[in-house]
Amino acid sequence: MTSPEPAESRPQTRTQSRTQGRTAQTATLAEIAREAGVSAPTVSKVLNGRADVAPATRARVEDLLRAHGYRRRRAEATRSPLIDLVFHELESAWAMEVIRGVENVARDAGLSVVLSESAGRLTPGRTWADQVAARRPHGVVLVLSGLDASQRALLTSRSIPFVVMDPAGDPGADVPSIGATNWQGGLAATRHLVELGHRRIGAITGPSQMMCSRARIDGYRAALETAGLPVDPELIADGDFHHEAGYRRGLELLRRPDRPTAVFAGNDLQALGLYEAARELGLRIPEDLSVVGFDDLPVAPLVGPPLTTVRQPLTEMAEAAAKLVLDLGREEGTPAATRVELATSLVVRSSTASPLAGR
Repeated sequence: MTSPEPAESRPQTRTQSRTQGRTAQTATLAEIAREAGVSAPTVSKVLNGRADVAPATRARVEDLLRAHGYRRRRAEATRSPLIDLVFHELESAWAMEVIRGVENVARDAGLSVVLSESAGRLTPGRTWADQVAARRPHGVVLVLSGLDASQRALLTSRSIPFVVMDPAGDPGADVPSIGATNWQGGLAATRHLVELGHRRIGAITGPSQMMCSRARIDGYRAALETAGLPVDPELIADGDFHHEAGYRRGLELLRRPDRPTAVFAGNDLQALGLYEAARELGLRIPEDLSVVGFDDLPVAPLVGPPLTTVRQPLTEMAEAAAKLVLDLGREEGTPAATRVELATSLVVRSSTASPLAGR
């Protein structure tokens, strides 16, 4: 007695699918197989991320799946009890806060979390996309990353929802995302220093290609301009959100003959690097130099002196991203809000004071 063919392998006829009041005509696997010149089981293997398909055949089938806008019915997509969490870099306390948030939601839903890193690239490699297709997780959360068109089409065709947290660039109007009010945070940090009486306020930026970094430095500029203070490009140093950049760029700023009396460090890790630079040069914080960070990592209140910073609700952002990706995977339809920004807030501690404090 032979076992029945999988449902995806059986000949099918062209069907009409209705989504949110719209009727869309979609090709079946059998039709895609005929166009590709392969069998329906081969198309099924491509959909399932199987490795035993020739690369040229896989590419041809993927192109046809994308061209026809094929999307597997959710009822057909047996999911693994997983959420895929993808970082462009996985090496700091910042990442641990995000992992904690996704784990909280996954645990409540009876799911596990698979961690991936794209080695600093803002788009995961093609191998990663094939692995996700093979795992069939409940969804994918990408942190400071994005997907190219082919990767988006691949996940969409498998009915694997995805959400971008803190997108590096504009994710596109149709890509669900969770972010924070980075511009408002940069404004609040710099306005705090202005209100203390500082007039020469430096900044150490994050990577220029990251939207959150650009928004924070734009908030810094807006605060200075609103206060009638000049934006001196000589006081803005390019960083990369790492401790070493805070140290190196901090030395450059603080060795200037007209050094700043305060610095907005762009994130907490760079602020800690700036602390090291100030100690090396014999400058006291906050008597000689006020410092503001961004993120409010767990270490921020523990350093000496405790760091004034902008709280970015990282754990809450991660929880919101994980909840959204699970909501997108349910049958009820698309959630009302798929582009969300959570509020930042200034946390004043002991690393900021009037520029007259040291006199």
